[in-house]
Amino acid sequence: MPGEIITIQAGQCGNQIGQKFWQQLCNEHGILPDGTGMPVPDSVKIREDQTNIFFQSNSDDNRYTPRALLIDLEPRVVSSITSNFTMFNPRNIHLASNGGGAGNIWAQGYKYATGHSDEFMDMLDKELDKCDSLEGFQLIHSVAGGTGSGVGSYLLEMLSDRYAKKLNTTFSIFPEMEQTSDVVVQPYNTVLTLKRLIESSDANIVFDNGALSSIALNNLQVKSPSFEQTNQLVSTVMSAITNPLRFPSYSYNTMTSIISTLIPTPDLHFLTPTYTPFTSDFVSEARDIRKSTAYDVILELLDKKLKMVKSSPDNHGLYISALDIIQGDIEQSDIQKGLIKAQQRIEFVPWTSSSVHLAKSKRSPFLKQKINRTPVSGLMLSNQTSIVSLFNKVLSQYDKLMKRNAFVEAYRKHNYDGFDILEEFQNSRDMVESLIDEYRNSESMKYLEDDEEDEEFGIASTAVADEEDAEMLG
Repeated sequence: MPGEIITIQAGQCGNQIGQKFWQQLCNEHGILPDGTGMPVPDSVKIREDQTNIFFQSNSDDNRYTPRALLIDLEPRVVSSITSNFTMFNPRNIHLASNGGGAGNIWAQGYKYATGHSDEFMDMLDKELDKCDSLEGFQLIHSVAGGTGSGVGSYLLEMLSDRYAKKLNTTFSIFPEMEQTSDVVVQPYNTVLTLKRLIESSDANIVFDNGALSSIALNNLQVKSPSFEQTNQLVSTVMSAITNPLRFPSYSYNTMTSIISTLIPTPDLHFLTPTYTPFTSDFVSEARDIRKSTAYDVILELLDKKLKMVKSSPDNHGLYISALDIIQGDIEQSDIQKGLIKAQQRIEFVPWTSSSVHLAKSKRSPFLKQKINRTPVSGLMLSNQTSIVSLFNKVLSQYDKLMKRNAFVEAYRKHNYDGFDILEEFQNSRDMVESLIDEYRNSESMKYLEDDEEDEEFGIASTAVADEEDAEMLG
């Protein structure tokens, strides 16, 4: 049986996306906004969905409580969520007492979190006490603001240190780096957060606001997409990733099995999602779609316009791994033809298996009551070297600011004993640069050979050290 997953929503963006995610899960599991379970449809003889992964249930009163922590430094968004969804545990909600927010400054959010670590620990420990077999955590946040980036960074470090054996996954929203933003310091916040994503998490599902807006514009019946609609795109992906856990079959029924398929080495853990088609039961204002087959969907998932991370036109990149999660009325022959064709079109790094993995997911019986047909839809999670385009844009914007020492004082004033923000800036930038090099090196057949050489060097160094220790003792 899959283990429980605790969701942590940090900051305005993280909580807004979290609201859409829980709304979607409630729709799929027949749960009302107050946590009350709906009657099971007559067509369902045996209920097979695993609500316990994301919800704690009380059989006495048929109520479900999300395994979730809602954290923000200003109350507006969380108050709106809890007024519409009363299912959340009030003890799992943390709001700053002054309600002033983090001022879009990473250092302010991070420093706040260090001062409230005991409260966060207490919330987590109490939630863990309600789990029988915790699999891991998932953090929903933006890397550009103050709370999602700063508090989120501290939480990742805390989870990595305290629960090192549990899976640590993030759904990380990156800003549009090619347009002017109201948050002029977002490159600083992004670089500082990236260091924590690199060091303190096992997998990062990455979303780019620019790509999300383009997808919404092309796939929804709207002329100017709102954050609510782009947030629905993210929550749809989250629902699709977790569907094989919540409606389990024989394979890919844990988050660990999904992540381990996509991440061959610990350093390469930034994943790009692609989804098609969006339907009205998942996303409002979705366009009507023609009947699609698994073959159609598998090939459409290769369309670069549907990738939720933009890459430079001249950076085609190589695939390290890919997993398709397909849902709907599926013919096995369509899947086989689609996978063969897809593998012919994808260029993989030379040292990997060069295959697209596939998982079949199940459609909720509660959703079938709302529509007349069950179209095929699909999610691709891929590990691609083209992700470096995003990181290069981040560093380019960061360097432009740092070259002028622009707004650095707003960060320096949050220094404290043992923490120097200028050192943190340089260390974070170096780490992002190393990540870019790691992905570039992975495009070569020598990538694994280098790892083997490092291991041999490490063994040899240990042997030499042992000999020297023996001589000294002698």
